[in-house]
Amino acid sequence: MDLAEHVKKQRWWNKMFGNNSGPAAEKYSVATQLAIGGVTGWCAGYLFQRVGKLAASAVGGGFFLLQIANHTGYIKVDWKRVERDVNKAKKQLKLNAEKPSKEVRTKVDEVQSFVKKNIVLTGGFAGGFLLGLAS
Repeated sequence: MDLAEHVKKQRWWNKMFGNNSGPAAEKYSVATQLAIGGVTGWCAGYLFQRVGKLAASAVGGGFFLLQIANHTGYIKVDWKRVERDVNKAKKQLKLNAEKPSKEVRTKVDEVQSFVKKNIVLTGGFAGGFLLGLAS
């Protein structure tokens, strides 16, 4: 077997990421993977941007209405209790964040494996996602 011919036949992502560079890499061309990843990433980024703005507006508007209702006397908010509860929640989150659970670690490993196997597709998705956020 001629090594130079073997290298010419291999695709660039196989050279770079190994022979296990994934099912999508074997079925579709690089351009197709980039197009699919880019389009789906753009759609996800665009929706994320719109939903994020809507959620931020709802939270901000709710807080604004809460403040108006508090200042006009319609409701009475115990801010010390709110602060205590928030601090308690922060402590619990900090304790849980120090060591991730087995399920979280398993999902992270699955995501890493998928990204490694479909690097072109996920690269297109990431680029499309950023473009969707910007538009």
